[in-house]
Amino acid sequence: MGRSGLFDLENHFAFYGAYHSNPVNILIHTLFVWPILFTSLVLLYFTPSLFSFPAGFYLNFGFVFTLIYALYYVGLDNKAGSLAALLCVFCWVGASVLANRLGFSLAWKVVLAAQLFCWAGQFIGHGVFEKRAPALLDNLVQAFLMAPFFVLLEVLQTAFGYEPYPGFHSSVKQKIEANIKEWQEEKQKKQT
Repeated sequence: MGRSGLFDLENHFAFYGAYHSNPVNILIHTLFVWPILFTSLVLLYFTPSLFSFPAGFYLNFGFVFTLIYALYYVGLDNKAGSLAALLCVFCWVGASVLANRLGFSLAWKVVLAAQLFCWAGQFIGHGVFEKRAPALLDNLVQAFLMAPFFVLLEVLQTAFGYEPYPGFHSSVKQKIEANIKEWQEEKQKKQT
């Protein structure tokens, strides 16, 4: 509320929601977005270390990405963002443990298989159920940076009725409907 640009959660969520309005596609994203983040952190475990801890944890690019994601999510919304930040840290710790145990020669194969499976699921969700290209084709940064937070926010809203501030979801819903209507009109113009 009252934020703009990079921290305008309402506009970001409306953009995301316009590409994710089908319940099956939303479920697919709920199941596959966080594993994509997790497996990315597994691979980033093998980047050069900025600082090492004795237990096999490294402050490397995986940590840097985790920190960026966590701080950004808290900046978007204190409550849900704090939960998302905690999940990011858990992902980093879990990914570090898994990567350390697997070693690079096996880890990259596990990451590749998981990434292919999760990305294929999401593209099927968009192509078959949403019938709209994924948001990453229109805004790559938002798709990668925001997707884990939006999936979490969607779950919190559905399961607990959470909204960052009163009226958030009704305002976002109006913007989503307007975005979808605009997209459908543009699609119709291209077909005629």
